[in-house]
Amino acid sequence: MPLYKTITINPGTKVLIWKIEESYEYLSRGIDLTAHCRERVDGMKSDIHRRGFMSVRHLLAEEGYTDHDLYYDEEGKPHLRDGKYISITHSFTFSAIIVGDRKVGIDIEKQREKILLIAPKFTPLEEYRTLANVDALIRKLTIVWGAKEAVYKLYAKPKVSFLQHINITDFDFDDQKTTGKIFFQGVTSWYDFEFLEFEGFTCVYAFSIDENPEKE
Repeated sequence: MPLYKTITINPGTKVLIWKIEESYEYLSRGIDLTAHCRERVDGMKSDIHRRGFMSVRHLLAEEGYTDHDLYYDEEGKPHLRDGKYISITHSFTFSAIIVGDRKVGIDIEKQREKILLIAPKFTPLEEYRTLANVDALIRKLTIVWGAKEAVYKLYAKPKVSFLQHINITDFDFDDQKTTGKIFFQGVTSWYDFEFLEFEGFTCVYAFSIDENPEKE
């Protein structure tokens, strides 16, 4: 399947989502990988991971980039050589990128009951006791997890704790947006988040609101 969804946030920022239905061989056609990325994909044992990796290269092509326009820093964070910001995500049968003129982060997660088990590691569960049913709880926790993953990619500093340092403001599902902050090493940084749900998946993307974080 070609491009699943495109979301234009503003003239300088765009989200692109791919539904991965093609084989690895099909996705590899016409894609010229750098030596670094060829080594990475050849080392992947999972077929869905390899297909996800290649589908991201098709998303790059949709924005006029090739694999050679992308590079990774020492922490594994992706960058574009033209100076625009990029974030990449992949979960099972979906992949996505966000490209923008300010710092961005993106995450896709499959909505699964497993999140109920890991939730205490990234958010206080008592905050969600008013939710009517388990399905709603899974949806909300997946959004919160996705938001924290997205902003963690954007923030890109080691030793940041999802539970202790990242806080996501409560929201209604219909809002499809919220805010949040990172308080780390005496500095508070605020972020905007937008989210959407489709086919049992959740996609969350994050933007930095302030380039001058508050020191406390």
